Amino acid sequence: MSDYSYLDVKGRIFDIQRYSIHDGIGIRTIVFLKGCALRCRWCCNPESQSYDIETMMVNGRPRTYGEDITVREVMQTVRRDMPYYSRSDGGLTLSGGESLLQPEFAEALLHAGRDLGVNTAMESMGFADFSTIERILPYLDTYLMDIKHMDPMKHKEWCGRENTRMVENAMKIARSGMTKLIIRVPVIPGFNDTEEEIAAIARYADSLPGVDEIDLLPYHNFGQGKYEGLGRPYPMGDAKSPTTEHMMRLKAAAERGTDLYCQIGG
Repeated sequence: MSDYSYLDVKGRIFDIQRYSIHDGIGIRTIVFLKGCALRCRWCCNPESQSYDIETMMVNGRPRTYGEDITVREVMQTVRRDMPYYSRSDGGLTLSGGESLLQPEFAEALLHAGRDLGVNTAMESMGFADFSTIERILPYLDTYLMDIKHMDPMKHKEWCGRENTRMVENAMKIARSGMTKLIIRVPVIPGFNDTEEEIAAIARYADSLPGVDEIDLLPYHNFGQGKYEGLGRPYPMGDAKSPTTEHMMRLKAAAERGTDLYCQIGG
């Protein structure tokens, strides 16, 4: 990608969230890219799944989700937020959807962030050829990578695709040594919320060179109203969030026999 043109690369987003304290260190500006290859039953951003521009009912009124925007335009927001980064070591985070489905746009956004001198992060499940991931690693400080389950068939049942590519990419990213890799696990009732399942993911995370942190993200149903707004049934039904006590047991299971630091939330 030539330096003179990358600011004019255009992609499709559905939101820019400012002043976030999640998805990376410090205060973050999170750019949410449209499009996802998975259909996880618990997805809290169903408006991210399709690359198409969609209309969703919000508080009884139609709202459009999906906007084509250049890197240059996104960086205008990032520049406004830079004073907050300097005070908190924050920066720019890409989320989705799956950012790797718009690889040129994702690379250009991270390139622009790096050129501004801000910390860069990406929340992603690594669903892409590794050659695509290699393009963005030089511009990425932290890769927040979801590993949802170690069983490929259960992963396919709940997420629409099996997980072999993602698990292999996690190892390749770790071995590259080009970015800090943090493994994140959404804890989902009925899917992966047993101590045995979390321990299996933790053992794999512990085998990744340089990885020392795993984050457990408790399930919530905050996205349920979005499904209703899109005219779609909510796949998780009346599933409940895990209790604090249960999350602490899972945290202990993740840390048992590993050298990982386990955080609840992230």
